[in-house]
Amino acid sequence: MDHLDDISVKELQDALDSVEGNKPTQRLLAAIAYKNGVTQTELAEWHGTGRRTIYSWLKRLDTDESLEQAVSDDERTGRKRKLSDIEQQEFKETVHEPPGKAGIDAPTWTPALVQDHLAETYDVEYSIPSCRRLLKEAGLRYQKPRRAAAGADEAEQEERHDEREKRGGRWMPP
Repeated sequence: MDHLDDISVKELQDALDSVEGNKPTQRLLAAIAYKNGVTQTELAEWHGTGRRTIYSWLKRLDTDESLEQAVSDDERTGRKRKLSDIEQQEFKETVHEPPGKAGIDAPTWTPALVQDHLAETYDVEYSIPSCRRLLKEAGLRYQKPRRAAAGADEAEQEERHDEREKRGGRWMPP
C-alpha cells in the first residue's frame, strides 16, 4: 500500500499517544504493525475482522487531516426521537405512578401496556423492545417474581407459582 509510505512509524506512535477510544487506538496499532511488515491478512486475524476492514483502516490515513482525525469516527446523531423532550418527561412521570392513575386498569406497567399507552396518548408506535428501553430510560427496573421458599409446603409453592404466572415480572422505580 503506497499511501502509508508518506507516514512514519514515529508519526503513528505520536498520534497513538493523543487519541482516545478503542477504535482509533486499534486503527493506529494496525497501521503501526502494517508498517512493521505485518500483512493485512494477519492483521484481520488478530483483530477478528476481514481484510477489507483492515484495508479501509489503512486507507483512512491517506488524507490531509491529522492522523488523530483520520482514525476517529465522525459524531453520529442517530434517529430523531418520536417523543419530544416534554413528552418524554410526561411519560417518565406517568410510569412512575401506578397505571390506574393514567386511567388504565392494570396492576403494573408492562412493555405491552406502555406500547398501547404511547399509541393512544401520543399517537406514536413503538416496538415492545423499544418500550422496554423507554421504561429503563425512565429509571424503572425490571423485577422478576420471587421463587417459592425451599421450606414451604407443596400446596403453598403451587399457589405462589400460579400467582407468579399470572403476575409475571414488573417494572418498578429503583
